[in-house]
Amino acid sequence: MVATRTQARVAAADAAGPGPSATWTGHTYAALDLGTNNCRLLIARPERRPRRRNSDFLRVVDAFSRIVRLGEGLGRAGRISEAAIERTIAALDVCRAKMEARSVTRARLVATQACRGAANGEEFVARVRERTGLELEVIDRETEARFAARGCGSLADPHAASVLLFDIGGGSTELVWLTRSPVSGEARELHSWTSLELGVVTLAEHFGGRLVDARTFAAMKEHARAALVHFVDETAEIARCSRFHLLGTSGTVTTLAGVHLGLERYDRWRVDGLWMSDAEATRAIERLRAMDFDERVANGCIGPQRADLVLAGCAIFEAIREMFPATRTRIADRGLREGMLLELMEADGVLGA
Repeated sequence: MVATRTQARVAAADAAGPGPSATWTGHTYAALDLGTNNCRLLIARPERRPRRRNSDFLRVVDAFSRIVRLGEGLGRAGRISEAAIERTIAALDVCRAKMEARSVTRARLVATQACRGAANGEEFVARVRERTGLELEVIDRETEARFAARGCGSLADPHAASVLLFDIGGGSTELVWLTRSPVSGEARELHSWTSLELGVVTLAEHFGGRLVDARTFAAMKEHARAALVHFVDETAEIARCSRFHLLGTSGTVTTLAGVHLGLERYDRWRVDGLWMSDAEATRAIERLRAMDFDERVANGCIGPQRADLVLAGCAIFEAIREMFPATRTRIADRGLREGMLLELMEADGVLGA
């Protein structure tokens, strides 16, 4: 199999290593996150410039996101289905073309829970390599949690002694306890973490996602609460100041934020960095639960691809809020991809002041 031009450039750049100085090397970076539900690509170059809410190091060149449902039926069959494989390879072909068009020279392409848990996960990775030339890296749970923390930790309240970051995915949910660094004074040090084999796809497939009555929602929430018990015990003695808060990244919380704001169409600039009070989060969930399936499909922040999954995500979020009470949640429309990009750039020494 002949490697794609993108991968040849990436391999050459890796072999050469970072330049001798801490200035921009001219690399264009890509991060691909293939999860249980979504395929997401972010292409960026390093740059420090003021943003609407905070300073960022990434200048986005291109992006792509598609719901592929790679893990559809995985809980029952234990294998990635042929239909899911074909959907995902089609999305990865788009990613490959974008990486080539943008002359990407440094990249990290990762797959998470669906590939970790599937009996044919290695076979799928081999087929992707054969069909697209892309080499997927199946990362472990700790690496996934670290990337999430790196990608959105800058949104944590710098005055909070500790913050609970959560990432509700399709097939797993990561929770990361961040504590304030004694050196920098910022809440970015990873104190504890866990990864639950619980996500919106697995929960919706088990309990149903189209018709979710009060009894079904309560059952989903109780299932999530049971999965959280061990992490509650593990973190019980960590100090929490009055500024303790939750930091959420995932389609569930960004969708909730859009519903809370009453957006006709999703707007990342209005959602990323938004603070929601506990009462506001409750009202947004109640509004979603009051919608029937067709109303969720018609909502511009949900749509047909999330309509049968969003209430499962709300049940997980409700369980987290009950087990880790906080007066507010900050919403992050950023996460793994940004974390991967920042780590790649740090390794090349291009994130200097």
